[in-house]
Amino acid sequence: MPLTPQSAADRARILTEALPYIQRFQGKTIVIKYGGNAMVDDNLKRGFARDVVLMKLVGMNPVVVHGGGPQIGKLLEKIGKKSEFIQGMRVTDRETMDVVEMVLGGLVNKEIVNLISQHGGKAVGLSGKDGGLIRAKKMVLQKAPDKANLPSEIIDIGHVGEVSSIDPRLVALLDTGDFIPVIAPIGVGEDGQTYNINADVVAGKLAITLKAEKLMLLTNTTGVLDKEGKLLTGLSITQVRDLIADGTIHGGMLPKVNYALDAVSSGVKTAHIIDGRVEHAVLLEVFTNEGVGTLIKS
Repeated sequence: MPLTPQSAADRARILTEALPYIQRFQGKTIVIKYGGNAMVDDNLKRGFARDVVLMKLVGMNPVVVHGGGPQIGKLLEKIGKKSEFIQGMRVTDRETMDVVEMVLGGLVNKEIVNLISQHGGKAVGLSGKDGGLIRAKKMVLQKAPDKANLPSEIIDIGHVGEVSSIDPRLVALLDTGDFIPVIAPIGVGEDGQTYNINADVVAGKLAITLKAEKLMLLTNTTGVLDKEGKLLTGLSITQVRDLIADGTIHGGMLPKVNYALDAVSSGVKTAHIIDGRVEHAVLLEVFTNEGVGTLIKS
């Protein structure tokens, strides 16, 4: 179908709008946490793969960290193992950890690598165990006592970890070779144990270690909303802290915002909480003036 003068003008405007962003972010590292609907809807999955391939082709260095909670839950259900959560964390015994590692480091990771390859990119799948990328330590949860003056109760949730350190050399090597790293959030402790780590946490810590230009967290929500339900963006660290203090940011959005704040406070230029349900959300956030989510800046 031939272009009309109006549609041709619209396309030209979009392309020229992208140019300054391509120039600004050339050679810069952008860490993307990939999860939610974007990982289960076929159109969104293909769109995400094309987005990161285009970013790489125009000179940016995208690094993908992915989750996989729903996929883990489905496989556990299939083998007859019930999922248990405490304070939002999956209780992960040895058998569950085997399933987590198989799903994250195998099935999900390789599907993302394959999709990127199908769209012309060169992706390499990693877990945090590869090359000593992610060192972890066991996460310890505490339960408040039922009565005053009693000590807190320690809750053991198994092979759930926190990031102790990240060695960026392997990711940097892949970047210089025009590869796109795709990382499963699994780490190894000094005791040799394997740990499942929250993907948002890994993405944030990786962005800090790599001195990334941007941290992008894909979600199943529009972004940070004010009390009237209006999308907020271009927020400073101080503004975000005020929104937390007055209860505007609460519930499930609070952890993601805190990971974003930690990144920006530690040297990452901007953090973005974006709506992964929007097709090509990553490109729209990077290459357009309006974006599709909440930008937090230092």
